[in-house]
Amino acid sequence: MPPTPPPRGHGIELRISRRILWVGGAAYPLENIARVYTFTLHPRRKDATIRFLRNLAVVLASAFALTILAGLTSLANRDAAETILSFVWLGAAAAVVWSLVEWLAVLTAPAHYVLAVETSGPSIAVVTSPDPGTLHRLVGQITHAIDHPDTELHGVRVDTIVINPRNYHFGDNVNMYGGSNNVGMGTR
Repeated sequence: MPPTPPPRGHGIELRISRRILWVGGAAYPLENIARVYTFTLHPRRKDATIRFLRNLAVVLASAFALTILAGLTSLANRDAAETILSFVWLGAAAAVVWSLVEWLAVLTAPAHYVLAVETSGPSIAVVTSPDPGTLHRLVGQITHAIDHPDTELHGVRVDTIVINPRNYHFGDNVNMYGGSNNVGMGTR
């Protein structure tokens, strides 16, 4: 198979040389690759919203509880209670702003069309390209190289993505109901 022309932009080189898939500086022996596939990496917007609402509830409940506690202690020392209340609500406001920024980062995060290379161990490589066709061709070229030891691939540039895995749905979702010794089948 001829090499895929490099996409425009900055990124890393993806190449195959001597039965090793190089993704930038990371090396993946072809015999350890369990799966190569493309998919759309979607942000976990629902999970982020639930996390934000839960954080908001905890912060507000804590702030109100501390306000009530400060109100009860204000009978002994009014100035100390006011100082405590200032710190409590300043901390609560900072926590809410922090949670809001994290929530908005996930809500505004784009979906990415990616190529994933999974190994038989816990390692995984994920790259992207502005052209989905490039990623589809790379899947074919990598799987071809797995079956044909003499295959070399050079000069393919792909983009890297930096994501927080907590904020994205990654991989297949498998639902299993009841029983034991089940074998799950992923669906897309």
